[in-house]
Amino acid sequence: MKIQPTLPALIERFFTERLMRQRNVSPHTIASYRDTFRLLFAFAREQLGKSPSSLDLRDIDAPLISRFLDHLETSRSAGVRTRNLRLTAIRSFFDFAAFEEPADGAHIQRVLAIPSKRHDRSEVHFLTRPEIEALLAVPDRSTWIGRRDHTLLLLGVQTGLRVSELVGLDRDAVVLAQGAHVRCLGKGRRERCTPLTTTVIITLRKWLQEPGRHGAQALFPSIHGGRLSVDAVQYLIGKYVAIAGERMPSLKQKRVSPHSLRHSAAMELLQAGVECSVIALWLGHESVETTQVYLHAHLALKEAALAKLSPYEGETAARFRPDDKLLAFLDSL
Repeated sequence: MKIQPTLPALIERFFTERLMRQRNVSPHTIASYRDTFRLLFAFAREQLGKSPSSLDLRDIDAPLISRFLDHLETSRSAGVRTRNLRLTAIRSFFDFAAFEEPADGAHIQRVLAIPSKRHDRSEVHFLTRPEIEALLAVPDRSTWIGRRDHTLLLLGVQTGLRVSELVGLDRDAVVLAQGAHVRCLGKGRRERCTPLTTTVIITLRKWLQEPGRHGAQALFPSIHGGRLSVDAVQYLIGKYVAIAGERMPSLKQKRVSPHSLRHSAAMELLQAGVECSVIALWLGHESVETTQVYLHAHLALKEAALAKLSPYEGETAARFRPDDKLLAFLDSL
């Protein structure tokens, strides 16, 4: 008797049972995993000549997945981070399959053994205090859009909220009584509350006194009452940075994105002496290790300042010269 393909049924249970019902992952995670398997099955169709519905679990083996990951980088110009994210989704499915199909354990373990690719940690782009002030001064607060944008930028750079969290805020997420804070739902459906400074409280209080456009509940609605998109925030930041750059030339040398506001908030906290563990809680990081990138950026500033110092009188900077051919070779690497 012919054995029915197990892959379609496994994929369906993986999404509906494991991700949605058991883990209750966010819609962003569902969309990311969905796109991964769409790309993988399209690649498998080209490689194996089989439709996704007729694939068996053993058709998706380690060599095929390795070729798929290479295809992402070479043919689709995906970066290493994207490649690793796709692999994470595939591993998650095969972790699930290990319990569902124990007879295929050896095949599954070979897939799970595919390593992530190491990559250089990208530079953290953040704004200094004068650059932040120059950016906040640009929106025209005599207009509704200017007041909205100024409040959005100020809240973003003080709280360090992700851009998706900022545009997802409703008016009732802001508490301006004693212990003023803003409440948001972050990654992994983790809710967190971020305290507000006096300046932000005053600005938000004035903003909330203005009636929402077309009855909008979003804290930062569009002119039509809808919720601002991430692309819209990216556009307005780019627009204001270009204007602020005329008065603050250093901004022209920086790649400023919505995430730069988050990085700036973290660096402000770090430079104020706040510990990394507290910053991790503030930003909603799952691990303190994620926050270490800001510590490295801070040390880089100190090293840059140290490099500008003149050596002490009489001090010489002699270069090490190996007296052995093998050591010379190693020194040249």
